[in-house]
Amino acid sequence: MKDTVCAVVVTFNRKQLLLKCIDSLLNQTHKINAIYIVDNNSTDNTPQLLYEKGYIKNTPQNTKTIESTEKTMNNITIKYIHLPENIGGAGGFYHGVKMAYEDDYDWIWIMDDDAFPTKTCLEKLTPYYHLDDTVALASLKVDLNNNILYHHRGYFNFKKGLPIQKQITPEDTKVAIKDIDMASFVGLLVNRNAISKIGYPKKEFFIHTDDLEYCIRLRTVGKIKLVNDSIIKHAEGSVKGTFKKTVLGISVDRRPYDKLWINYYMQRNLIWIGMRYSQNKISLYLTIIKNYILTIIGIILFDDNKYRRITFYTNAYIDGFTSNFDNKKPKKILYN
Repeated sequence: MKDTVCAVVVTFNRKQLLLKCIDSLLNQTHKINAIYIVDNNSTDNTPQLLYEKGYIKNTPQNTKTIESTEKTMNNITIKYIHLPENIGGAGGFYHGVKMAYEDDYDWIWIMDDDAFPTKTCLEKLTPYYHLDDTVALASLKVDLNNNILYHHRGYFNFKKGLPIQKQITPEDTKVAIKDIDMASFVGLLVNRNAISKIGYPKKEFFIHTDDLEYCIRLRTVGKIKLVNDSIIKHAEGSVKGTFKKTVLGISVDRRPYDKLWINYYMQRNLIWIGMRYSQNKISLYLTIIKNYILTIIGIILFDDNKYRRITFYTNAYIDGFTSNFDNKKPKKILYN
């Protein structure tokens, strides 16, 4: 019997990108079985546009509860899942993967709404479905200009500092397949047998490093394969959320204050991952202390709102150590 594949796409206020993602999935040379769209309570009329385009049969009637609607298009099931609040990419992936798993699909293809699989993306993955010990397959991720995004595929190191991945090298992309440890949630195809063993993405993370933590768990039950001729494009990979600032001849990338809240989740979640998975706690603590000191020095030298930024980062570090997953906290610190 042919393996079934369900794509899980999480979206929030990016309806035009979402349409392009859906179109890419519907036009795969190897037909997909289902597309589950998880909407984090978008406020840009995403459901209305999906309805007008014929992708869903009705818009949400009760936005205060989790509501789903389903229709079939060209023998492909499209399920729209509306969440009553924005619980971040991690929360969206938790619900989408859980629903697809419970609906008995063999493979669950995880991606953001700004991911565009090329036409043969899934077809190029299918020969590797049943390799020994394979629990997930990753497409090669590129930006809109076809530049390889090396840092989105990589390897773990649990014995030194934070278990942050070492990125793949150009040589790694010149072979047909390559064993890797980590792939971002853009074009990661996960086998349901692995999900039965490790569970779902960690919804408490809100955004950032949920894919890293999930891959750590995946690697405990099998192998992740990078398939280099399976190409997926990522719009966000073409956009930089920082700006250059120069002081005393030193030029560095800085995050605008109104976007700083994004950094909270990265810092908090990485520290939590380190506390849980790192095998050398002394190296971990030294790395965290060094990173914190360098962060404070950078704020003092280059940034505005210095006191608030220092308070903000300090809270991120403390919350990582104490497993505090109050996901409304960063905006409270910055804007209250």
